[in-house]
Amino acid sequence: MKKFSGILKYLKDYKGQIALYSVSSILAVVFSLLALTMLGPVLQVLFNEGQPQTHAASTSILGFVNTHIQSIIAQNGKLTALAYVCVTVVIFIFLKNLFLYIAIYILNPIRNAILRRLRNDLFLKTLSLPISFFTEERKGDLISRMTNDINEVEWSVVSVLEVFIREPVTILFYLISMLIISPQLTIFLFIFLPVSGLIIGRISKSLRKSSNMAQEQLGSMMGTIDETLAGMRVIKAFNAEKHQHLRFMNINNLLFRTKNKIAARKEIASPLSETMGVIVVAIILWYGGRLVIGKVQGFEASWFLTYIAVFTQIINPFKSLSTAFSNVQKGSAALARIEQLLNVDNTVKEIPDAKPIKSFERKIEFKNVQFAYGERKILDGIDLVIEKGKMVALVGASGAGKSTMADLIPRFHDVTSGEILIDGINVKECRLDDLRRLMGVVSQEPILFNDSIYNNITLGTGGATQEQVEEAARIAHAHNFILQKNEGYQTNVGDRGNKLSGGERQRITIARAVLKNPPILILDEATSSLDTESERIVQEAINTLMQNRTCIVIAHRLSTVQHADEIIVLEKGKIVERGNHISLINKDGKYKRLVEMQQVK
Repeated sequence: MKKFSGILKYLKDYKGQIALYSVSSILAVVFSLLALTMLGPVLQVLFNEGQPQTHAASTSILGFVNTHIQSIIAQNGKLTALAYVCVTVVIFIFLKNLFLYIAIYILNPIRNAILRRLRNDLFLKTLSLPISFFTEERKGDLISRMTNDINEVEWSVVSVLEVFIREPVTILFYLISMLIISPQLTIFLFIFLPVSGLIIGRISKSLRKSSNMAQEQLGSMMGTIDETLAGMRVIKAFNAEKHQHLRFMNINNLLFRTKNKIAARKEIASPLSETMGVIVVAIILWYGGRLVIGKVQGFEASWFLTYIAVFTQIINPFKSLSTAFSNVQKGSAALARIEQLLNVDNTVKEIPDAKPIKSFERKIEFKNVQFAYGERKILDGIDLVIEKGKMVALVGASGAGKSTMADLIPRFHDVTSGEILIDGINVKECRLDDLRRLMGVVSQEPILFNDSIYNNITLGTGGATQEQVEEAARIAHAHNFILQKNEGYQTNVGDRGNKLSGGERQRITIARAVLKNPPILILDEATSSLDTESERIVQEAINTLMQNRTCIVIAHRLSTVQHADEIIVLEKGKIVERGNHISLINKDGKYKRLVEMQQVK
């Protein structure tokens, strides 16, 4: 059970409930067993005309029951004794089912609580991971781990609890009763049970590899679905429906075959265990019949039938064990994928004694900053000082390192070597919350969530009043169009903001940045994807937002940054030119060529 050590640690907080579950399960087994043991005396009452023979276990509870039944027969007759036994059996069965219900009633909240904590831990871990992690992983696979893999683990958790508590207790109690009735027959039985368990175990073990493949394929399928829904406009424009369908169908067919293989192996466990059980019953009938006919140790037919009845009840727990073991193997593959995500090393960590940083007073410094993705170097030897209140533009071709350089300031990534300082403090030594509270980000693609306009504006700020939100919207030139919506600020923006136009979405994100009121602003050319009218309105909002702030602008349209205090020209991760617009034009270098290329366009 080492595979499930990560799950079982969640059980530590539920020791009391697990103890109650164990007690209830034991009592359910005890009352079930007591109901069955009444069978022997009843058969003696019905079929034994003379005085019953003394059972070898007369000193045990079975002997006590036998003696008590005979006492009732002697005083009130066989019919009264039979009625007494029937009422007792009904009471025992009622108590058995009552305690069984209590056990399940206790177990389900424990299972759901474990799954709730596991989902929370997964989601929290995902939120804590650096941006670089999500560039390497497929979104569909991450979603699959947090949904389908959790569902697989759900039944494995229940199986583990049953394997450790209910079923072994059931089997143990029944085996003890069988030993009391006939030690010789029970020892003979032990020879055959391990063979059955070995066969079923080998089948169950093969489930894990197939289950892992199925979970990976399901992740790929969800990724394909997500990409298709997000890119539906492109798919239809390029008549790519057939291409996407073929991609989906290939994954779907592979998943179909894998699931069938899993189902075939999983479902054979239960009928196989039942078949093995029937074979053992047949052997018991033969061997036990010899003991009865030969009157070995006074073994009577009534107790032999009781023995068979008890043994038939032990088959179901063995079947449950085999099914549970199959579920454990199946669930362990899903759990391995979950733990792989939980154990991902977070490269952007807050040190234990991180320093608070409540304000930005002087400057941001890059000192010989190097950054690489694995073997691929993105930034190489960046030295830069950004004074408070200045606007610095980062320009260059795609892949030059502009976005990466901006992402290093709020620690979306950590530098490979060198350091970034804010007011002389290395960003790695700052509290992450404090560091990011100093910064606002407006990206080229406006990111909105499927919520109200109001909640999208107040994202991450908290405690803002309606008046403050409206003032932020006015500064962002968004207030008027918001009021024209049917529900005003409570209007739902739809999935990724698809109920709003591009210009409206961008103005909402600007209002969000205005409300946050950060001293440092990072802009990723927020107008490059807009039409002329929307661009004019959004640019006015950005100009208002940039007043009295330190701005780092990632520039795609060079005409928008000609008034920057300093323009940094990047090429292959290095600074090749720097200065203001006029000085760079006079240098007749890389920047001038970039400007001329855009003017030609």
